[in-house]
Amino acid sequence: MDVKTGFFYLFSAVLLFSAFRVITAKNPVHAVLYLMLAFSQAAAVWVLLRAEFLAITLVLVYLGAVMVLFLFVVMMLDVDVDSLRRGFWKHFPLAAFIGVLIALEMSYVLMGGFRDMPAVPVATASPVPNSASNTVLLGKLLYTEYLFPLEIAAMILLVAMISAIALTLRHRKDTKFVDAGDQVRVRARDRLFVVKVDATKPPVAPPAPEAAATVEKKA
Repeated sequence: MDVKTGFFYLFSAVLLFSAFRVITAKNPVHAVLYLMLAFSQAAAVWVLLRAEFLAITLVLVYLGAVMVLFLFVVMMLDVDVDSLRRGFWKHFPLAAFIGVLIALEMSYVLMGGFRDMPAVPVATASPVPNSASNTVLLGKLLYTEYLFPLEIAAMILLVAMISAIALTLRHRKDTKFVDAGDQVRVRARDRLFVVKVDATKPPVAPPAPEAAATVEKKA
């Protein structure tokens, strides 16, 4: 066994362990941290397979953005884990059945689905040398043969982004809204109102100590 194979088994073992801990960890923060470990090991496996672009994408998108969002949401929401685990054993048979079914399907595809597929060379618009990296090949393939599906996916993502912004900026009755234009147009004299009130009476001075003593003697 060479060094590359040894690293593959090492990364795969850590990946399986971290994926198992994601679904078994009681603390959601620990589960997110194990998920980050799983993504990092998957990126290392991609590097071993000479898919550097996919590895960098996995690190930048999932480890750099999605996981930070997950941690922020988990820490800010303070999810009650005990209430979520009350119906665990009730739904466990159905979840186990679906998990086993997915595992069998993936095993069938991986063990028998790829064996009978003929090796078809990738046809590109312009010939590329054999020394070209997979990033160059992927870019040429995306922007030549798969340009139309890529544009459709970009339009779908654009519509989803605009829809999310529209839903966020809608006027809700239970929230306070401040118009930025009104804040900019405000003047100093509009912020301060001078109210005229009648003059108050002067305070009554307390009696002197000698006068108080005279009053006590007379009493």
